[in-house]
Amino acid sequence: MAKTLHLSSEEEEVLAGTEGPGRQRAMEIVATLGRIYGAERLLPIVHAHIAGVSYKNLGDAGISFLQEWAAEGAQVVVPTTLNPMGLEEARWQEIGFAPEFALPQLKAIDVFRQMGIRPTMSCTPYLFSEYLPRVGAHLAWAESSAVVFANSVLGSYSNREGGPSALAAAIVGRTAAYGLHIESARRANWVIDVAVPLRSIADFGALGYVVGKTVGNGVPYFRDLARWLLPLPPREQLVDGSPAVDRLKTLGAALAAYGAVALYHIADYTPEAISSGKEIIAPDARHLRVDSLSPALAAMDADPDVTAIDLVTIGCPHASLHELALVADFLQGKRLRTKLWVTTGRITRQRGLEAGYVQQIEVSGGMVVADTCAVVAPLRSLHIHTMATNAGKMACYAPAHSGVKMRFGTMEQCLQAAVTGFWPVSDG
Repeated sequence: MAKTLHLSSEEEEVLAGTEGPGRQRAMEIVATLGRIYGAERLLPIVHAHIAGVSYKNLGDAGISFLQEWAAEGAQVVVPTTLNPMGLEEARWQEIGFAPEFALPQLKAIDVFRQMGIRPTMSCTPYLFSEYLPRVGAHLAWAESSAVVFANSVLGSYSNREGGPSALAAAIVGRTAAYGLHIESARRANWVIDVAVPLRSIADFGALGYVVGKTVGNGVPYFRDLARWLLPLPPREQLVDGSPAVDRLKTLGAALAAYGAVALYHIADYTPEAISSGKEIIAPDARHLRVDSLSPALAAMDADPDVTAIDLVTIGCPHASLHELALVADFLQGKRLRTKLWVTTGRITRQRGLEAGYVQQIEVSGGMVVADTCAVVAPLRSLHIHTMATNAGKMACYAPAHSGVKMRFGTMEQCLQAAVTGFWPVSDG
């Protein structure tokens, strides 16, 4: 029997338009999705995160839609943050973005501001202390890499929202209770054994490729992955990043990009896999043994004949403070021969300035670029044709979204390419 969505009297009033057309439109979206997915009720959220904000995604029609919604009085009622846009707000002219792209992009961000949304422009809202959600908190997040990190590493609850549905949830402060907001849907239906060493961030991205391609939108349980991870730092220090945080955000981003994974568990490591009394694995779970990363590495290093590199990009998902420190340390005393973007959120960039990491990277000739990334920026207009990255998600999306040829490898290989202008020759 189909389930019926029951709204509270307050929710019914919003749906009837008593609080204005902006909130009415938002409630229509949230309630419609609830009915489609068989939810019985709505539940309150504590935070929303909006994706799809680049002008490359929105276009003029998307901006008009947002302007109309704002004109109807739409205002968010919970803390709400934004995903990267297509340029850096403060330095778009310096970087070389055309006004034809920049001006409508900035217009879109102004509309989000009018709605009360904080223009963080980052895909890693969990690296900002005021937005770090607690275990069990219900969210409406629309960035796939952020959703999988929140569900898996933080133990919060969010479905993979679309940009409009996350915005609608932010305006009414509610989302429908279905999918990963329900305990039973969070049980693993795949058990993964990793039989290869994982020595770098790039390896975790490659693992995400292999597992994501196999499990699709399933929930994997990694039985022995903790041996390749250092302990997570205390919760209040997660915002700095760490070897573990950086590897896990890369793993999740690749799982979401090459599959559609929104939650994974790691035995004796992630919150739901160490909590007592939880039946974490479904009785009918399937098994996967990962014996090689070679198929992933071959697919992500998509253009092995490319040697000259136009742009090296680090930070997909956006770089943590820890990653800024690693890049700054590698570049000390070196000069670059090609473009290097270390992409991050403006909050993290400010912290990197205070620590001196940004200055070290930029004195070497690199840029710590806030607000955007090489997927959502119009790279063709910057005459970028070849790229190198250590990020599995970037290797997945940039060739199609930005029309570049791709080299994929470790951070050290990528930074060496930035120093020489050429992809390093393998010793093997």
